[in-house]
Amino acid sequence: MMNAQIERYVALHRSFGRKFEVQEQLLRLFAAYARGFGDRHVTVERLYDWCRSASSQNVARDRFDHLRRFCLYAHAEDRQHRVPPAGVFGRGKRRRPTPHIIEPEQVQAIMQAALDLPPKGKISPHTYHYLFGLLATTGLRLSEALALQREDFTADGLIIRNGKFGKQRLLPIQPSTRKALEAYLAVRRKLGAHGNDLFVHIRGHAPSTTRAYIMFVRLARELGFRGPPGDPGMRVHDLRHTFAVRSLESCPRDWEAIRHHMAALSSYLGHTDVANTYWYLEATPVLLRDIAVAGEQLFLGGAA
Repeated sequence: MMNAQIERYVALHRSFGRKFEVQEQLLRLFAAYARGFGDRHVTVERLYDWCRSASSQNVARDRFDHLRRFCLYAHAEDRQHRVPPAGVFGRGKRRRPTPHIIEPEQVQAIMQAALDLPPKGKISPHTYHYLFGLLATTGLRLSEALALQREDFTADGLIIRNGKFGKQRLLPIQPSTRKALEAYLAVRRKLGAHGNDLFVHIRGHAPSTTRAYIMFVRLARELGFRGPPGDPGMRVHDLRHTFAVRSLESCPRDWEAIRHHMAALSSYLGHTDVANTYWYLEATPVLLRDIAVAGEQLFLGGAA
């Protein structure tokens, strides 16, 4: 009975365009655990016991949150499924790391340094050069860029098939970005680099996200933009932060324009909730100053 409801629950979410693979795996693991005790319905005690067996508090909380959402669905169909109270395993989330805003000349230096990476005369240095450039000019997540296939580079832009939570979107790109990607493909052909992935290394497929992250940090350290291991500093994800912040800073100082710009930016970045986009205001000193002034005017009784 529980497995049948899991199948319907997963199918429902996938009908919305979500991959839902991690969630399905967790639900099936719990169902197998509960079945070992002869359970046909979710019980709060069994759910708690399974979550407590997790390797860490964060894992336990993730398990609980996923299972509780399923319980709400299952309870609506069959009231013998129990729903635990929210927040039993905590509500905390890891604090977002402070974004490091990368200056244009730093991006250019990193891209140039990537061309000097070994092995010389092979595709890998060019791959990192154009990969980091694409991240800087589009704000793509690293995983999204590395998941791109050659056919995803279309006349209308880039088709992002591996977005967060399985969402897909079409990403319009600037003419200069298109020209750069065409130049990269020309280099690929010249060097005989094969593979269906858009960005490839010498083995014909995309580098892993871990490898790309390591290469970015290595270049940042060599250029003096980041300290030794253990010290915080710029990360490859800061290219996305920088894109979002610079985009907001370029917006006219009109609150209606900012509101529309924020909605468009949220869609462009592939955020599931516009609240995730508003977070970038924390790293946008120009707009924060305007917000502070408006808040002070309201406090003093004036018009914001």
